[in-house]
Amino acid sequence: MADLNQVVSIEDLRELARRRLPRAIFDFFDGGAEDEVTLRENRAAFERVRLLPRVLVNVSKVDMSTELLGARASLPLAIAPTGGISAGRAGAELILARAAKALGVPFTLATPAAFTIERVAEEGGRLWFQLYAVREHEFREKLIARARAAGYEAMLVTVDLPVSGKRERDPRNGFRTPYNPNWRNSRDVILKPAWLLEILRYGLPGMANFDGYRFTTPKGTDIATAVGREMDAALDWEAIKRIRELWPRKLLLKGVERQDDAERAASIGCDGVVVSNHGGRQLDSAAPTLEALPHVARAVGTKMTVLLDGGVRRGVDILKARALGAHGVLTGRATLFGAMAGGEAGARRALEILASELERAMQLCGVRSVAEIGPDLLQKSGSEP
Repeated sequence: MADLNQVVSIEDLRELARRRLPRAIFDFFDGGAEDEVTLRENRAAFERVRLLPRVLVNVSKVDMSTELLGARASLPLAIAPTGGISAGRAGAELILARAAKALGVPFTLATPAAFTIERVAEEGGRLWFQLYAVREHEFREKLIARARAAGYEAMLVTVDLPVSGKRERDPRNGFRTPYNPNWRNSRDVILKPAWLLEILRYGLPGMANFDGYRFTTPKGTDIATAVGREMDAALDWEAIKRIRELWPRKLLLKGVERQDDAERAASIGCDGVVVSNHGGRQLDSAAPTLEALPHVARAVGTKMTVLLDGGVRRGVDILKARALGAHGVLTGRATLFGAMAGGEAGARRALEILASELERAMQLCGVRSVAEIGPDLLQKSGSEP
């Protein structure tokens, strides 16, 4: 078990996860599309933002809580949906749901999870569901009905995956569906005994929510292509209107980077958008989400909830996203690395690190509540504001 007492950053958790997992598994979670330009730029965009802190403010107490989709969260953060994660840690979806509940933030279950919508709902806490718009409309509507019956409070419809991105690490590593170690990766698997023993005990996970679904993808296809082939490339605004009719609770579109798309989402009754480029895993050279955020926030930030994902690795990143107009962030890889490194304790540690860093950043910036984080904290390019 990893010594989590020695962990001081999300990057530390990433390194522990890298050491524990076979390369093919780690690269599936860590990698992006093609040359990974967008993957890198998501992070670099945060690093380019400079702050102008206020001084002589009493920050002996700060309040990091905020409202997200109509209910209070301890941080302006929710755990993002990530698929296939139980391949890296048995029970990862349950682990993350428990960690989120313990820390008082929402957890988003991905459609291709190893546990059913109903099983994860048993964990309680604030639960959101991410919907992949699969080709079979009837099956898609059954997923919506199941999430509704299970009590999920919000649905995030992924809209940036009409086809899959070209993720080159996976075929190079022989990571295909179903995943079976072969001559290309067997040595790496053997050298990761903790992961291997867990897999021997629990087996490789399936996709529990797809029972009864008629897959068209042949075995041996790389993972990204397999997922992409099952998506509905004809998904359009009329389909979103149909989902809106079926889902009476909070509805967000995940994968929006354009102002006009955000405005149209608001016009048809969506409750929010997630400014996202799928973590750099879809269109390489898509705009970094932090740079797309201000345009979207200015257009619809007073009408609907605007969330952001992609590149969040530090608590100060949450502050920067808020200052640029987001109501909150989703974090996928940060908490995932925690779970991969140390199970539920690792996932909690990831959230604790982000919370501690956000608290410190708020104090150093002279803000006492999330509501006080605003654009006046941002240094404009090359000069004073």
